Parts: sequence; C-alpha cells; structure tokens
Amino acid sequence: MKTVDNFNFNNRKALIRVDFNVPLDASFQITDDTRLKAAIATIEKIHKDGGSVILMSHLGRPKDGPTEKYSLKHVVGYLSKALHTNVQFADDCIGAQATEKAKNLKAGEVLLLENLRFYKEEEKGDIEFAKKLAQLGDVYVNDAFGTAHRAHASTAVIAQFFTDKVCGYIMQAELDNAKKVLEKAERPFTAIMGGAKISDKILIIEKLLDTVDNLIIGGGMSYTFFKAMGGAIGNSLVEADKLDLANALIKKAKEKGVDLLLPIDSVIADAFSNEANTQTVMNGSIPDGWMGLDIGPQAAAVFAKTIAESKTVLWNGPMGVFEMENFAKGTIEVAKAVVKATENGGFSLIGGGDSAAAVNNLGYGDKVSYVSTGGGALLEYMEGKILPGVAALEQ
Repeated sequence: MKTVDNFNFNNRKALIRVDFNVPLDASFQITDDTRLKAAIATIEKIHKDGGSVILMSHLGRPKDGPTEKYSLKHVVGYLSKALHTNVQFADDCIGAQATEKAKNLKAGEVLLLENLRFYKEEEKGDIEFAKKLAQLGDVYVNDAFGTAHRAHASTAVIAQFFTDKVCGYIMQAELDNAKKVLEKAERPFTAIMGGAKISDKILIIEKLLDTVDNLIIGGGMSYTFFKAMGGAIGNSLVEADKLDLANALIKKAKEKGVDLLLPIDSVIADAFSNEANTQTVMNGSIPDGWMGLDIGPQAAAVFAKTIAESKTVLWNGPMGVFEMENFAKGTIEVAKAVVKATENGGFSLIGGGDSAAAVNNLGYGDKVSYVSTGGGALLEYMEGKILPGVAALEQ
C-alpha cells in the first residue's frame, strides 16, 4: 500500500476522502474539531510537495438531498484558519462548478466539495457517481478511516479509476495502532468494553478473549451479564435474547484464563434523568423500579487498579450514561486510570466513538497513546473483517 510519505504530489491534484463528519451546534459551530485537526498533516504534506488538494466528505445522515444543517460549508472557516489559506468551496460534489473549480486549482490551493451524502448514490456505492468524483483529481488519497468499513462510492468504488492510490496519515496511523494492539501487545493486556449492548460487541469480545489478560465489562451491557447469572437488575437495560451468550462468554473467559471483571456495584436511578433520585447498590440486587446508569465507586476502584497496572489498554465504550453529569463518574475514573497506565509506560488505544469523546472532553487526548477517529471501523478491523476502504488501496 502506498503511503503519503512515499509518494510525491508535485503538480498533482490529490482527491482526498476525509472524514469531516463533525458535530455542529444549533448555530452551526463545530463542537469537536478532532477529525478536522487530524486531517491537516496529510493536506500539508501534499502542499509541501507542490500539489493541490480537493477534499470530499460526508456530514451527518441527510435523508432528502441538500440540507442546510448538513452542509460542509460550515467547516470552511475552520479549515481556512487551520491551513492558513483561503479554502474554496463547491456547492456540489459533482457537476459543472465542482469540475471547473477543480480544473483551475493551483499548487498549494484547497477545494472542499459539498456533502457526498446529498446523493443517495454515495452510500449505494454507485459506480457512475464514483466515476464523476474521480474525474476531479489525478491521485486518490483515502484518509477517512472512520468510513473505511463502508463500501461507499467515495471510499471503496472510486479507487478503481486511479493508477495512484495513496493511504493518508490518519488511515496509516489507525492501522498501525490497531496492529500494535492485535499483534504486539505487551502484557498485562486489558480491554475495557462499555456501551449499551453486548450485541454490538459480540465479535470483538470473542476475539479479545483469545488475546487479553483482563476483560473489563461496564456500561449497560453489564446488566445482561448479571441477569444471566440470576441477579436482580430492576429496570436496567437488558438484552433478554443474549442471556445464553453472556453465560457462554463468562465460561469462555474462564477456559481461556482471562480475568473477566464485571462491576461490583452500580449507581442506580429511579428514572432516566440527571435529576432522578439515586443510590449506590451492589450489582445483582437492584430493586424494581430502579435502573443502573453508572458503575459504582467500588467497581471504579477495582477497574482503575487493573487498568493502571496494565502495559496495553484498549478502551471502547463508556461505563455509564456519561453525557449526564451524575452518571459520568465511572467513565471519568476509567479515563484517569488509562492516563495513569500510559504515564507508567503502557500503550493505550482509545477506540473511537463515545470513548474518544469522553477522553477528549476531559482534556486527556494527548495523555493517552492514540485516540481512534473511527469507532465502528476500528472494531470491525479488530474483529478480523476486511475493510472495503482499506482493501481498495491494496488492489
């Protein structure tokens, strides 16, 4: 696979698939610029070589074509400032204006195309749509790891129209860091799995049971395990059809010699609200009418000790409903422990999504080894699946 470092972009127009799917507030201000910042290095390398850059991305999930809320014009100001240049914008990703602007682009200049998903052809992987996009540049660069698990027109189909296909810095870093955890993990190796459902993490948990020393389970998915073991979980989240699976995973962990850590206690509430009444109880004895919304202090202490003593840490998914202040403590304590493990010389990989948001919001992004920009893509890669966006660069 060609990488940005071993390719010269002099007098070339690089068509880059970036992931600018960033959150915007009601007044279209960017509330988390992680993905935008991450893309700067690849763009600057191309400019340094003497090339020009055409950026294409999706934003959100527009259902009915062009929508103000999902327009990429909202990131133009940020990019212009970050790149110290006047970023041009095409109000369509194909068509006459995009073609003309791309054609006239000079070395060192940047053109941002409008949201790819304003066309349903993007997600359908339409070959004609991909061909129209491909005509805008003469080198294809994929730096959108977060969408690499999707066989979309701009991530997988488009590559066939280019002789030169290059892996961007983000894509390269994501793959390198995932491989480090999968193939070269120092021990003890601890994986932390949180979030709402076991069903979202079955494959990765089964894969990890073959490689980790410790598997920490937190978040909503833990209550399915407690229910499977015969505990009382009140009104906590449960996947009733996954009880047998939970027991099978517990059994497999024992057989593999993996220390499976479930939270000892929970912070429970009488409603799904930050203003709800709360109490802390031992897991397995949650009363009716109450639900677990965070791990308790005892669980946080046990988890933190295990994490801090680890040499490799993989974290995917929060320990509770961390967007509500009263149920964020467990996630914060785990984040602090991951930072401590890193400070002690360990390697920590934060697996995108909510975990990345938690780490970045707490200001710990530069205190861990690597924060992934692609939650779903990282999980699928670590499950051993072929990512269409990666495979397209290797053909």
